[in-house]
Amino acid sequence: MEPAPGALRAGGGAEALLRELEVRVQDVVRVSSWWERHGVDCAILALSLLALPPGFLCLRSENLLVFALGVTVLGVCHYTLTVKGSHLATHGALTESKRWSQIWVLFFVEVCTSFTAEHAKYGHVKMHHAYTNVLGLGDSSTWRLPCLNRYVYMFLAPLLIPIITPLVAVERLREVELRTALRTLGLISLGLYSHYWLLLNVSGFQSPSSALVCMLITRSLLAHPYLHVNIFQHIGLPMFSRDKKPQRIHMMSLGVLNLPRLPVLDWAFGHSLISCHVEHHLFPRLSDNMCLKVKPVVSQFLREKQLPYNEDSYLARFRLFLHHYQELMVQTPPITELVGLQ
Repeated sequence: MEPAPGALRAGGGAEALLRELEVRVQDVVRVSSWWERHGVDCAILALSLLALPPGFLCLRSENLLVFALGVTVLGVCHYTLTVKGSHLATHGALTESKRWSQIWVLFFVEVCTSFTAEHAKYGHVKMHHAYTNVLGLGDSSTWRLPCLNRYVYMFLAPLLIPIITPLVAVERLREVELRTALRTLGLISLGLYSHYWLLLNVSGFQSPSSALVCMLITRSLLAHPYLHVNIFQHIGLPMFSRDKKPQRIHMMSLGVLNLPRLPVLDWAFGHSLISCHVEHHLFPRLSDNMCLKVKPVVSQFLREKQLPYNEDSYLARFRLFLHHYQELMVQTPPITELVGLQ
């Protein structure tokens, strides 16, 4: 995990390294078309929206396979809109227009995900990205639940994410202005009620309870990998104290990990959350497709400069967390001090 001795450079050297990498990445971005920079990911989100009507109609079928297909389509579309869409919108990576960026944030985060746009931006962009793996700030500690044992956390807890998310959002509305709170409540209610109404009136569910159960199933279809990915890519890597954190390029190369490409998760979560997480943390405003395009440039540069480029498989991380759950998810992680990097 730690860089080779030749990579332990002072702050000025680290800043020069980051500038050099930025120049290389910007060269790639500059020659890329709009389709590559934004179009591919916008098309995936548009296809997910277009797939919703067939998904709801499949739930009308008495054929078990067709019904299961409908649940799968709705579940994958839900996570594509709520995870990929919200993530890109929060970083302003869907469009270069500030006005449309604000609209997409409200749509994907509040209507689709049932969370608050303000807290999504603050917690993810201003804290997690600015202080990646810094204890007490961006250390992914919000994902730790020490009161749960390893099996409950890894296998059962993810099923509660669709229920917990809007409850947490409502609780955090106390911290925002009344006008913002009313807007958020309205948009969250619109998203939840629209899903419920479509199940009753398009899919033909006969009772409110059956519609609510179907909502829970589709909204938790990919909850397990969603929770796992969020802990796999940071927890267990070097953690830093707020007063001795390393320079940005070292912080990101040491504290972030890439998983291999996984087709379903690449589609639903986006490359920046799966196989290009290092690239995403270094260049958070790039879209998923652009993160994938600059991945060879970033990986080659870090290895060329003898800096870490962390990669591991989903299964290997799962085994690690299952076998070392106490150390990783319950106990306070040790602080890594890197002489010359703070």
